Amino acid sequence: MRIEGSLELSETPTILVVEDEPLVAMVLESIIEDMGASLVGPAASVEKALALIEAGGFIGALLDVNLRGERVDAVADALAAKGLPFVFTTGHGIDGIPAAHRHRPMLSKPFRDADITALLNLHILAKQPIN
Repeated sequence: MRIEGSLELSETPTILVVEDEPLVAMVLESIIEDMGASLVGPAASVEKALALIEAGGFIGALLDVNLRGERVDAVADALAAKGLPFVFTTGHGIDGIPAAHRHRPMLSKPFRDADITALLNLHILAKQPIN
């Protein structure tokens, strides 16, 4: 059986990470792997994120709103157009979220591992929760 992003239910779920801070990206990778999932990226630019979205192979994304001064509106729009769920991770608050996506889940930085795990399970892995 296939779900969004052409992932077999028996396969390891894969999450796209769009994050420009290497330390934060490493923490996210560790959390995702500890959950039993894998990751695509991290994408540190809008251009790389859009290329990874085009390539597919993941079921959802964690999306920083600002990549070295570059807004991620186009990335959020591309994920939404493909019907892929995503969670914003930001230190900029709700005002940093693209207006068209302010209804999406958001996690403020700094965050705790348990917060990321809960949001991934609730908003991205809901059809296949893992621990």
